[in-house]
Amino acid sequence: MSVETLTFRTHGREGIETCPIALRAAVIAGWTGRDPVAREKHIAELVALGVARPASTPIYYRVSASRLTTAAQIEAVGENSSGEVEVVLIRNAGKVWVGVGSDHTDRKVETYNVTVSKQMCDKPIAPELWLFDDVCDHWDSLILRSWIEEGRERRLYQEGAVAAMLVPDMIIAGFEPKGELTDGTAMFCGTLAARGGIRPSNRFSFELVDPIRNRRIAYGYDVVTLPNVG
Repeated sequence: MSVETLTFRTHGREGIETCPIALRAAVIAGWTGRDPVAREKHIAELVALGVARPASTPIYYRVSASRLTTAAQIEAVGENSSGEVEVVLIRNAGKVWVGVGSDHTDRKVETYNVTVSKQMCDKPIAPELWLFDDVCDHWDSLILRSWIEEGRERRLYQEGAVAAMLVPDMIIAGFEPKGELTDGTAMFCGTLAARGGIRPSNRFSFELVDPIRNRRIAYGYDVVTLPNVG
């Protein structure tokens, strides 16, 4: 089992602290939409790219914890990968934390094996976390957004409330029968449909906004394309 230790700024009851967290497991929860129409729209997006329909919804893909990163730059082979913004839940020392990240995925590989495509790319996470207990009472108010760069312009790529996805307890329960994440686990909780369709970009920016507490977690990363020589 790989262990990836990442350092986060945690916003908890004791204030803001710098906290190294040893992550031992990474889980990508897919097709977690509450609305079956919206969920079908996202499935249709991927089917249009040649991706097979999921065997179940939600579905859970395991990737190596070493793929998790807070770096501001990742490398990907070829020009067929793209990001997608997701809420990330992390359990550490008995507490659940909320962050935001990108399930960067190789879309070409995804057409023949989704699990392998998830493992192909690093998974950037913003180095800032909120205590879950501080947002759970207004969870559905949280907003996700992402942007890409096209033609030297920054374009809104995804936007919507986390209410589009199942509540965290339901997502976790589908993976952990006891209803609790194991310490050292990071779980990506699903994404929103892309405006204009899924497509690559050399820059991916994203944020999680809490309009009730008037705060946000914002981050972004560059994608360095490595040559695919076959």
